[in-house]
Amino acid sequence: MSEPAHRYDAALANEIEPRWQERWEAEQTFRAPNPAGVLAEPGHPRSGAPKKFVMDMFPYPSGAGLHVGHPLGYIATDAYSRYLRMAGYNVLHPMGYDAFGLPTEQYAIATGRQPAEITAENIDRYRAQLKRLGMGYDTRREFATTDPDYFKWTQWIFLQVFNSYYDTEADRARPIEVLIGEFESGARPTPDGRAWSELSAVERRRIVDGHRLAYVTEAPVNWCPGLGTVLSNEEVTAEGRSERGNFPVYTRTLKQWMMRITAYADRLLSDLDDLDWSDSLKSMQRNWIGKSTGAYADFATYAGDLRVFTTRPDTLFGATYMVLAPEHELVDALTAETWPAGVPAAWTGGHDTPAAAVAAYRAQAAAKTDVERQADAKVKTGVFTGGYAANPVNGEQIPVFIADYVLAGYGTGAIMAVPAHDERDFAFARAFDIPIRQVVSGGEEWDGEAAYTDNVNGVLVNSDFLNGLKVPEAKERIAAWLVEHRRGEAATTFRLRDWLFSRQRYWGEPFPIVYDETGLPVALTEDHLPVELPHMDDFSPKTFDPEDADTAPEPPLGRAKDWVEVELDLGDGPKTYTRELNTMPNWAGSSWYELRYTDPQAADRPADPANESYWLGPQDAQDVGGVDLYIGGVEHAVLHLLYARFWQKVLFDLGHVSSREPFRRLFNQGYISAYAYTDARGVYVPADEVTERDGEYYYEGEKVSREYGKIGKSLKNVVTPDGVCAEYGADTFRVYEMSMGPLADSKPWETRAIVGSQRFLQRLWRNVVDEETGEVTVTDDAPAEATLRELHKTIAGVREDYEQLRMNTAVAKLITLNNHLTGLDAVPREAAEALVLMVAPVAPHIAEELWARLGHEGGIAYADFPVVDERYLVEDTLTYPVQINGKVRGRIEVSADADEATVRAAALAEEKVAANLAGKDVKKVIVVAGKLVSIVAK
Repeated sequence: MSEPAHRYDAALANEIEPRWQERWEAEQTFRAPNPAGVLAEPGHPRSGAPKKFVMDMFPYPSGAGLHVGHPLGYIATDAYSRYLRMAGYNVLHPMGYDAFGLPTEQYAIATGRQPAEITAENIDRYRAQLKRLGMGYDTRREFATTDPDYFKWTQWIFLQVFNSYYDTEADRARPIEVLIGEFESGARPTPDGRAWSELSAVERRRIVDGHRLAYVTEAPVNWCPGLGTVLSNEEVTAEGRSERGNFPVYTRTLKQWMMRITAYADRLLSDLDDLDWSDSLKSMQRNWIGKSTGAYADFATYAGDLRVFTTRPDTLFGATYMVLAPEHELVDALTAETWPAGVPAAWTGGHDTPAAAVAAYRAQAAAKTDVERQADAKVKTGVFTGGYAANPVNGEQIPVFIADYVLAGYGTGAIMAVPAHDERDFAFARAFDIPIRQVVSGGEEWDGEAAYTDNVNGVLVNSDFLNGLKVPEAKERIAAWLVEHRRGEAATTFRLRDWLFSRQRYWGEPFPIVYDETGLPVALTEDHLPVELPHMDDFSPKTFDPEDADTAPEPPLGRAKDWVEVELDLGDGPKTYTRELNTMPNWAGSSWYELRYTDPQAADRPADPANESYWLGPQDAQDVGGVDLYIGGVEHAVLHLLYARFWQKVLFDLGHVSSREPFRRLFNQGYISAYAYTDARGVYVPADEVTERDGEYYYEGEKVSREYGKIGKSLKNVVTPDGVCAEYGADTFRVYEMSMGPLADSKPWETRAIVGSQRFLQRLWRNVVDEETGEVTVTDDAPAEATLRELHKTIAGVREDYEQLRMNTAVAKLITLNNHLTGLDAVPREAAEALVLMVAPVAPHIAEELWARLGHEGGIAYADFPVVDERYLVEDTLTYPVQINGKVRGRIEVSADADEATVRAAALAEEKVAANLAGKDVKKVIVVAGKLVSIVAK
């Protein structure tokens, strides 16, 4: 028996869908009009309407293309945008590509090709896949971070950061010229007190460079020999390895570009309260920023003051030793020539001199990752420097050690150790036989077997003028004492470190910086932007043995000699300069792309202020501004989101943008998992080549084990949307992904379940079109009362679900209404058209086709979304489940205004209830108004 000629199946879907996609593209259906500039369109159907800016975390286009997990968020934002457009909003829904970075460079090196060529191919593939899925993007706003017209402005923003400093009194960034003016006028003293006019030009530049928000410094950094580059803290895993490649990472002191993100730590923290983000995501940022309150205390040594930060200044009288990071700047000066008399052998590390002990220990520490150094090892390690420091509160001389659990990049790189009240200090003191002095008491005699760490209820003892005070009071008293005696100050510190901004790679944005004969950085002027990468046949970085920490990066751009040396006129005549050899991290381009989407064709600035304020500006005095909805993975909670917030705040301070936050509402979609299979060795095998026999799974004839895992190349369980679309159609794929479960939840992929979504669309098609003739079969008869009630209940529910991103329950409601219409003798046009309109956000191609066949011109994208008629939401009758001794035995339907006696009588008379009560004594009948009837019988 042949299939009906006009049945909705994969063949028909694959004929309908490309046709509508071509029409959308030709008519630029999803363009969003700007209020100003070349993208302003006064005649657009949504010109002047309220706006909504909906945005995805844009993809990094790899050669593998999209798998079925990638489009989950994209389909959700597309459905949401389509709904908003139909609901009357001017909707900006763009897409771009994050294209600089390590993966493409590594692939280019492996294949001998140019990364620009590979990037273009990968973007073409992603673009085609997204188009195949029916995404409604404003394609006029598309860009890649590798486009010169885009990264020109990435470089321009870097220069805004470079040419700024943080004014702590004004609590904002200001142009560097303001700082220079303060030095020139004498309003701000120079570090050594000399007049500004007495300093040489180089001295002045060094002072100014030390205040910039982007600066070059010798700093402890995360050096990854296996990748040949340094990494930011956020790119290092909790195990102390590179996020990409899983290579070991070591701490090295190197000259690098840094961004002074720490200046914004308080604002980054406090402004989280005003964002519509999940509590869990806010907590991740708060923890990363890591605000701590306490005090700085200065311990005097013959080599200078050792400053420590402590959250427990109340325990200063209990400090019996100090520990420095092996890299601390005063270690060499503190290291004695000979061991002091009576030094325990455990303190010397078995060496004849302090210098030998320190050198050996430093070498040992350098071979460890930061994570390994901070781990709570059973055996505490360290060596005595031979030097002593004076406790500021009592003058006691206490020994100074170095130990690898103290890191140079955290705090001051030095700690005061109070072993009686810190577990780690306690373990170290026990290992090295260092005195332990109790200074906080819990009221009972301390047994000395473990540190006492109560920092709220304890009372100070053995602490001179602090004795008898509770810990909170003691903290305040000692902080004031330190200030009064000029031995410290109350302070707030943060776990957040400045953003390491250099990468020793080729495929990244070049810095708009050159160096003159002094070796100091010089900013390029805007007319020299963009700085483009030179063409290089060999751009591979020099990598090293991953275990060899004693190496240093060698940027590949150093080999482009003709590019490195350049003659420029930067305002004081032609001079020869040397370019910066590092490139920016791939995070640079994604730190501001929401701004460029608002005005991608602006040639003289990142965006016209009128367009920026329209799309991103705050809506009222309390609003922080930003994108109205931003969807992406929770894996970017720290890296991308923290960096983007920092850049936004700098631009806000300098008056370039109107909003102080880039993303006012953020939603993290879940992951899609799929079956993965491992052989007897535990090695993953290609999932699509596994066969099932009698409940067992086989690969190349060998039995394999099955598990669930996040879809990806590593588990070899990739499922591409291309194959699913070919077999079922894009609309079926979209409906299936949206109906799998709550958007925020991770969920399993099951190809066999897709057919359910296809059957829904087939029934929808049959409710409008005759499968045999292709004719529209709806009638112009008015819908019956029951149909109108079902219809408007669906409209109310689906509107709310779309607005709250509950796509799965919206689809469920549409299926229920569709099934109701399927059961009618004839489908009323009024109900059919409303259903098609509601389906359009999730299944746009079939909706467009049915809308056109129903006689409408102009497409469905700007058709008005159905509006609920409240009359049909009022229930005339209520259904009560009837329980007997706790079990439901029947149901009754009564008038919504029926009194309790009427409901009771109807329940007892119900046929099934009456049968169950036969021969029983009814003890009680309880009517819960509008809910249920409960009968107790024996």
